[in-house]
Amino acid sequence: MASAAKQVQSLARQFFKLSIVDGVLSADRVAGVLEYIEKHRPAHTPAVLKAYHRLIAAEVARGEAVVDHAGTISTATLASIAAAMTKKYSRPVTARARPNATLLAGLRIRVGDDTYESSIASQLAALAAQV
Repeated sequence: MASAAKQVQSLARQFFKLSIVDGVLSADRVAGVLEYIEKHRPAHTPAVLKAYHRLIAAEVARGEAVVDHAGTISTATLASIAAAMTKKYSRPVTARARPNATLLAGLRIRVGDDTYESSIASQLAALAAQV
C-alpha cells in the first residue's frame, strides 16, 4: 500500500511539473494534463487527481493575497498590497479583498501559508502577552 501511495504522489508531482511554464501555472497545461488523465486513466486515478488538485490549489494560493479587512478598503490599497507581495515573493501576486466582521480594525493578509497581520486584535493579544 505504501508503494501505491508513493506512486500516486510521484505521478501527481510529475503532472504538476508539466502544468508549470516559466515558473507560472498554465491553465492550458492543466487542461492538457486533465485531458491526458481522462484518456489514459492511470492506476489509482481518483487518488492521483486528489493529490494533483492539492498541488494546484497550493500553487494558486501562493499567487493570491487574501486581504481580510474591517470597514472598507480601496482599490489603490489592494494594488499596493499586490505590488508589495509581488516584490517580496518575486512572483506575480494578486490581491483579493474579503470583509471580516471579527476584525475591529486593520488588516490580515494571507499568501499561501504565510499570514501578515496588522489588526487591533493582534496588537491587543501581543500587549496581553507582555503583561
